[in-house]
Amino acid sequence: MGQGREGKVASRTAVTCSSVGMKTFIAAYSGVLRGTGSSILSALQDLFSVTWLNRSKVEKQLQVISVLQWVLSFLVLGVACSVILMYIFCTDCWLIAVLYFTWLVFDWNTPKKGGRRSEWVRNWAVWRYFRDYFPIQLVKTHNLLTTRNYIFGYHPHGIMGLGAFCNFSTEATEVSKKFPGIRPYLATLAGNFRMPVLREYLMSGGICPVNRDTIDYLLSKNGSGNAIIIVVGGAAESLSSRPGKNAVTLRNRKGFVKLALRHGADLVPTYSFGENEVYKQVIFEEGSWGRWVQKKFQKYIGFAPCIFHGRGLFSSDTWGLVPYSKPITTVVGEPITIPKLEHPTQQDIDLYHAMYMEALVKLFDKHKTKFGLPETEVLEVN
Repeated sequence: MGQGREGKVASRTAVTCSSVGMKTFIAAYSGVLRGTGSSILSALQDLFSVTWLNRSKVEKQLQVISVLQWVLSFLVLGVACSVILMYIFCTDCWLIAVLYFTWLVFDWNTPKKGGRRSEWVRNWAVWRYFRDYFPIQLVKTHNLLTTRNYIFGYHPHGIMGLGAFCNFSTEATEVSKKFPGIRPYLATLAGNFRMPVLREYLMSGGICPVNRDTIDYLLSKNGSGNAIIIVVGGAAESLSSRPGKNAVTLRNRKGFVKLALRHGADLVPTYSFGENEVYKQVIFEEGSWGRWVQKKFQKYIGFAPCIFHGRGLFSSDTWGLVPYSKPITTVVGEPITIPKLEHPTQQDIDLYHAMYMEALVKLFDKHKTKFGLPETEVLEVN
């Protein structure tokens, strides 16, 4: 008789499930069953109510993962792939490594000719999650003519130039729609293109080496409508990157102006508000042993090692490599028309360099209050 009553209760519970949903079914059935079965059903009930299954939570985690994969690629992909390929040389799969390095020899100069961009890679959904994490925004202030070539001066460098990457090496902020007919090339350290696999990843986004041969080729043998984005401050500027700091290393950086004059490429000042906010860095004072080590690395290797941190993977209250989710807004200013001078004099270079500095400061002052800075904020030009 007792078993019959339990069967009737279970039957009535099943009917109730169809009308009130899975959670009610589990709760009712848990009241009937005892022991291990009850515990399992109770756990399933909790599973349906956990917060990480919410759509917004899932999207936030995808954004964090998308940013972390790029940070890890930037920091360790080249070294990791080099080690893996050397290991493969010592295994039965050695032929794979031999074929790759053989192809690498024949393909060595491809980065110097603009690389091998892939619109498919530039439009990956992962970059939209990357964009939305901060979020990152690209602001256009003037049209660019497709009959001209351009050199964008990007400021500030920040720790990793995340705004520069997202805006110009992906289509997440629709750079090709905002500047139709313009092909952006983000220039970075040439040493990155000596790293197996990493070089392919970088080239697929339209990233190229920041050296004279590459820039000469793109501005003279690649037609018009090219825009080379140079992070002018480079490694030196990254050493002063910290939240609340708006400073650029520019006063003695004139090489990009000389290149613009030699090719008649217009200069475009570009400032990223918020680029310095996404990481916290240990700043070594001038004269300290830490700054001495950083400068030696910068001089002989091309980059300056920074001691920095962001947030953790699972919590914003812990330290980690994931940058803080602070807005980054990249404002592209008005192009400065540059004449073509095959042999520009130092006077010519100084003149247009001064014009560029003035235009950058004006761009900063015009837009600073729109992105959370006080009217009294001054751009420090070093």
